[in-house]
Amino acid sequence: MTDGTIWMWIGFNAFVLAMLALDLGVFHRKAHDVSVREALTWSGVWIALALTFNVIIFFFWDKMVPGSGYSNSDAGLAFLTGYLIEKSLSVDNIFVIMLIFSYFAVPSAYQHRVLFWGILGALVMRGVMIGLGAALIHEFSWIIYIFGAFLIFTGIRMAFHKDEELHPENNPLIKLFRRFMPVSEKYEGDTFFIRRSGVLMATPLFLVLLMIESTDLIFAVDSIPAIFAVTQNPFLVYTSNVFAILGLRSLYFVLAGVVTMFHYLKLGLAVVLTFVGTKMLLIETPFKIPTLISLGVVALILGVSVGASLIRARNIKRAATLM
Repeated sequence: MTDGTIWMWIGFNAFVLAMLALDLGVFHRKAHDVSVREALTWSGVWIALALTFNVIIFFFWDKMVPGSGYSNSDAGLAFLTGYLIEKSLSVDNIFVIMLIFSYFAVPSAYQHRVLFWGILGALVMRGVMIGLGAALIHEFSWIIYIFGAFLIFTGIRMAFHKDEELHPENNPLIKLFRRFMPVSEKYEGDTFFIRRSGVLMATPLFLVLLMIESTDLIFAVDSIPAIFAVTQNPFLVYTSNVFAILGLRSLYFVLAGVVTMFHYLKLGLAVVLTFVGTKMLLIETPFKIPTLISLGVVALILGVSVGASLIRARNIKRAATLM
């Protein structure tokens, strides 16, 4: 890193921490049910911040990172494409979060706190994984082809893999944790730990947090290689990933009630992963896919899958009214 990029990393992470502190410490200091209107507002805020950051990259990237090898437009398109890919893949994460909250019967008033700390942990884990991925690609350029093949395999598997029931009791992390620390029988407000008769105990809410963290780690294994197909610049990879994850919490409360309507979304995500994997395999060939075309293809795939899902849901509703 040059001195300039070091200050960019410090400044960006300081901004993210300040926004998270404002979110939890001011606007969500007390546990409460998050309304759809509130979630829409916060979702809009995070999207607006991401797009504002994207505009800054479009106009000032060459001044922020001189000699990076990216023009302003190239860096801006890479960020936007990466953000769109990560944002769409994060929607699949919402399905799993819904199952976890349902299985553990988490009161809606406590869900925001769990998601806040879960996303904070996810940011740390993804930062480490992005750093590791960037280092591997820098040292072993051929590993990009392994990433590409893995994404194609993941996309095909996602297209034909049926959803399975959630069994948290089989999660290795949960099993290991229960060996070392007792867990209370019921929720104790929105706290993760309590002390009873001098013994420190975890609450079921902390088990929920562990489940979300462990499942996000699995999702990151798919999503992080996908963004490396768009750009290998660590800062663009990290910032687009972070902005997508930051909006996941509010997006959950927006989509939780209607996410099951998007029947073809998982198929669309599978096609996106397969396309991105193919782009990786072609990266050093004459058939290399430009970033602008990648952005259009990803947007088209997602638009078609969402549109087809909404048409299907409308037809089912219409058929039900006629019966």
